[in-house]
Amino acid sequence: MAAADSPSTALRRRDLCSRGIRLAGKMRADVVDLLDAYVEQQGLDASASVAAVEGVPLAAVEHWDEQTGTQRLLENLAAYRAFRALLAQMLEEQREQLGEADAGLGRALAAVLLQVSAFAYHLEELLRLESRGIPGEEGDGQPPLPRLSLFEQKLRGLGVLRELAQWAVRSVRDLRQLTKPSLATSAAPALAESP
Repeated sequence: MAAADSPSTALRRRDLCSRGIRLAGKMRADVVDLLDAYVEQQGLDASASVAAVEGVPLAAVEHWDEQTGTQRLLENLAAYRAFRALLAQMLEEQREQLGEADAGLGRALAAVLLQVSAFAYHLEELLRLESRGIPGEEGDGQPPLPRLSLFEQKLRGLGVLRELAQWAVRSVRDLRQLTKPSLATSAAPALAESP
């Protein structure tokens, strides 16, 4: 663990976290724009209430302040892997529904999917720096979702995009926590001490 405490490792961690914060901020802005376009294109009410959607990781967490840096990174990685699968399915459904009728929405979905994939890779880099193994993905990270009616697909898409926007906010908070010296240098011992 001495390598984790070295000045060069701390500097690299800070650099990766700073870049991650910028990536998450840009992703959130793009997701909010996509959400507006999605609501309009799908004919949905922006204030529509969407129940918890199966397979969508929730950004809210109890005892957030008690999590170690490694726990934060692992939860973020699992969430973005899930979003990658969900967005890929949304993109496929979008193409089936509209074909080329609205290529703009498809391009925006594809761009956000690319950002989510890049962010997941960025989180893997941070975990490698922390000398942690990267958990493997079971299949594509998600079991195939059941076929839904067109309206249910639209609502699921709305839920996915809303929660992804919340995850981007959480990711910024998590990465900021990781840059704090107390968490960055004590992440490994804290994990060993946790119940």
